[in-house]
This record gives sequence, structure tokens and C-alpha cells, in this order.
Amino acid sequence: MAESRALPTGFGELEVLAVGTVLLVEALSGLSLNSLTILSFCKTPELRTPSHLLVLSLALADSGISLNALIAATSSLLRRWPYGSEGCQAHGFQGFVTALASICSSAAIAWGRYHHYCTRSRLDWNTAVSLVFFVWLSSTCWAALPLLGWGHYDYEPLGTCCTLDYSRGDRNFTSFLFTMAFFNFLLPVFITVISYRLMEQKLGKAGRPPVPALIAKTVPTINAINYALGSEMVHRGIWQCLSPQRRQRDREQ
Repeated sequence: MAESRALPTGFGELEVLAVGTVLLVEALSGLSLNSLTILSFCKTPELRTPSHLLVLSLALADSGISLNALIAATSSLLRRWPYGSEGCQAHGFQGFVTALASICSSAAIAWGRYHHYCTRSRLDWNTAVSLVFFVWLSSTCWAALPLLGWGHYDYEPLGTCCTLDYSRGDRNFTSFLFTMAFFNFLLPVFITVISYRLMEQKLGKAGRPPVPALIAKTVPTINAINYALGSEMVHRGIWQCLSPQRRQRDREQ
């Protein structure tokens, strides 16, 4: 079990400050952009559709990743992990849940777009809610396994945040890592690539290039721009949320 400790030897003040600053910038930008997406969904009736529910799920997951990064940034700037052993386990669990949910939500969005453009039928609420429920339930179950003994959470090398302990090479962790990677990385990537490839073949062009979609899984800020803020309807929703006078005029019309 991880314990609260100071920074390990071999890391200078400048290195820790640089890591903390980068994490802080990424956390704040990710929280800001994804919060706009969530706010626009809640405030704009036109965005409350089954397909946008999948985007909302992604925004919530990426907000969680950004919050996790904010905690890591704070401890990096403090140059120590101040939250103790239980805090380390909670930080690792929360970060892993939201990371898995982000990856699976991206795959769900890709499948939803394939369903919309290739079958010419709208995604219904029952399917969208079931997908979101499955994404978060599956992510929570997989993230809980290291707390139950299959896998392990521990400090990252810098000692200011916690994640899966990839340094372990025993059979327990290896079996968990490969099984988890298949169901939560390879399978979602396969679904994403196949969905966009079928869309490309069906429509003669790609509605959303698959490569940026795969890269976006790792960066909440890019996810917000690629999936949410890249939508014209979300643009209008955010503008209405930030412009009360315009929203009032729209109601009067």
C-alpha cells in the first residue's frame, strides 16, 4: 500500500515545477472547455438528443481526467504527495475510471455516428442511455479491480500522483494489464476505426477523420475541441449560454 512521502531523489526543483505547471495548464483548459460543453447541454434544449448524450458522457469523463490532473498539479507544485495512502488509492481509482470512460465514450460516439450516417436511422434514447450506463459501469468495475487485489495502484516515479503500478512484473499484474488492455483499449480502438472506415466507404468521405479521433482519447482539451466544440449546434448552445440577452430574444421569437 502506498504511503505519503516526499519527492524521491534524482528530481530537481525545476523539473517538478515544470511538470506541475504543464499539468495545471492542461487541467484548467480541459475543465474550462468541457464545462462549457456540459453547461450548453444542460441549458440548451436543442442539444438534449441521444447523440449529444454520448458527447456529454465524454465531456464528464474528460472533466474527471482534468480534475485528476489538477490534484497531481497541486501536489507537484507542493513538491510532495500530501493526501496519504488512502488518498493515493482514491486518486488512482478516480483517474482510471474517468480515463476508461473517456476511451469507451469515444468509441460509443464513433459507433453512434456510424449508426446515424450509415443506417439512416436516428439513435434512440434507450440505446444512448444503455450505452452510457454500460460505459460507466464497465469503467468503474475495471478500475475497482486493483483495489480488490487484481492489479495495484501506487505512486508514479515523480511521487506526486498515483496510477497503476506498471513497474510490477508479477503474474497478477501482467494478467490484469493484458486483459484490461484488450477490453478497454484494443476493442474500443477497433470499434472506432471500423466505424469511421465504414462511414468513409458509405459516404465517400470521412465525416470525422479517424486519426484525430484516436489521438483525442488521451487529451481532454483535444476531445472537447474535436467532439464538442467542433459541432455547430454546440457552438450555438454555448453562445446562448454565454449571451443571456440573445437567449431571451430566442424565447420571445
